[in-house]
Amino acid sequence: MTGTNKNSSRISGFYDFSLEERHDDLARRGFLDPGDIPVLKGQRGLTLEQAQHMIENVVGLYSLPLGLALNFLVNGRDVIVPMVVEEPSIVAGASYMAKLARAGGGFSAHTTPPEMIGQMQVLDVPDPFQARLAILEKKADLLSEASEIDPILKEQGGGPRDLEVRLIEESPIGVFLVVHLIYDVRDAMGANAINTACEKLAPHIETLTGGRVHLRILSNLADRRLARARCTIPLSKLAFGDFSAEEVRDGIIAAWAFAAVDPYRAATHNKGIMNGVDAVVLATGNDWRAVEAGAHAYAARAGRYTSLSTWGGDAEGNLVGALEMPMAIGIVGGATKVHPSAQAALKMMGVTTASELAEIIVSVGLAQNLAALRALATEGIQRGHMSLHARQVAIAAGAQGDDIIRLAQQLVAEKTVRIDRANEILAQWHEK
Repeated sequence: MTGTNKNSSRISGFYDFSLEERHDDLARRGFLDPGDIPVLKGQRGLTLEQAQHMIENVVGLYSLPLGLALNFLVNGRDVIVPMVVEEPSIVAGASYMAKLARAGGGFSAHTTPPEMIGQMQVLDVPDPFQARLAILEKKADLLSEASEIDPILKEQGGGPRDLEVRLIEESPIGVFLVVHLIYDVRDAMGANAINTACEKLAPHIETLTGGRVHLRILSNLADRRLARARCTIPLSKLAFGDFSAEEVRDGIIAAWAFAAVDPYRAATHNKGIMNGVDAVVLATGNDWRAVEAGAHAYAARAGRYTSLSTWGGDAEGNLVGALEMPMAIGIVGGATKVHPSAQAALKMMGVTTASELAEIIVSVGLAQNLAALRALATEGIQRGHMSLHARQVAIAAGAQGDDIIRLAQQLVAEKTVRIDRANEILAQWHEK
């Protein structure tokens, strides 16, 4: 697609549109149906009655802003990306980096098969070595039984793929076995399917081992369900202000190198990635806590916590980035089918499979990572962030209407973005 196509994610001036103009434009471009607009306005969103059935002790609803990241081109397809997040500069940063990446062909992304891991902890095993062999000898029978647990998933091509047995020889409670059930969950996140399968197999594992199956639950280290994205930023697109293209490129690579070798920096570096990832995961009604847990565990898989992304230069001097991480998300079941805003978000992206959604999410994570590295390596993280943060401070101080922007601009100009100063300025204005 090109930037002139009505379904392009390049929407010039979208930032300056009014809310009504944004809604009208999205409907005109086909990203939304007119009936979806009330959902975005909160007029037909999640109800208290629906919330009552989602969690316990419901007393109300809690809202967060839903914004759109623009300019994304993922595997040759234009995508606008819904992001639910409270932190300023994230949506703008992802959108601008997607614009730069677009000049280099956009994001190329792919996923591995949606295979999750279910764990069964087997305790009190008389002979762990023989028990391990007994399970492996009956692997085919166990997998066959597991394949009949979810007939709908089986029809869709999912189901058990493998069975692994680990012998834990040193632990605070001594020796025990861990059985891993590898399960293809197709377009689901998979927690319920995995946990149900482990529950069903547990009695048979106990019979084979003479032990006792204790825990039966999925692992959030979904290292068999990976999403990968890469992009090339043309060198000519990196220069801005007083910074040359080479300075920006080399500064980004140096900032990444810091995260690659130092866990203190890596934690913040990866948090920047998750700023983008979590916002899309949350917008689509997926379990952002599971994705967070898997990402950080994966970052430490070699025994030392490090960067999830890599950045370098190619033979032509362009900036090249890549991101690989677990991505346990779904488009069926859970909040994705209950929450009206999550359904609208999926519709806007036009995704039809969980793998396609994962490819978009990992691309956003890479874009957000680039936005943070570029800011850190050049003008500093605060400059752009503070101008947006100042609006929140202005609102918190009680500014309304046009005074919000006016007050925010003065706070930034004074380089004093604090609530006490905002209150002082407002008081001065009211005295006049």
